[in-house]
Amino acid sequence: MGRLTTHVLDTSTGLPAADLSILLWAIGADGERNLLKEARTNADGRVDAPLLEGESFTPGFYELTFRVGSYFWARGVDLPDPAFLDEIPLRFGVADADRHLHVPLLVSPYGYSTYRGS
Repeated sequence: MGRLTTHVLDTSTGLPAADLSILLWAIGADGERNLLKEARTNADGRVDAPLLEGESFTPGFYELTFRVGSYFWARGVDLPDPAFLDEIPLRFGVADADRHLHVPLLVSPYGYSTYRGS
């Protein structure tokens, strides 16, 4: 059974990014976004359950929006106003919805990276 998961690591502290808001969107053929789910990371920087799984996980384009600005503000990080990074949208395609797709985010107040995890 295929599923979509994520986790977030705060590379400025070397710790999981707990209580970070994430939005999951489906991207239509016309480019329009449809909000599927809103979730928050747990103490381990992960979402407690897959964002999508089973029949709801289908081939197509999706976007994860990570609300990192509010995460860093809530932790008292000294940021300029406006912050350099606020919301990070990651748009990706799913070709095989029968597999596990893991999309992690490594983030600091001034940079981020991602990759296709397993």
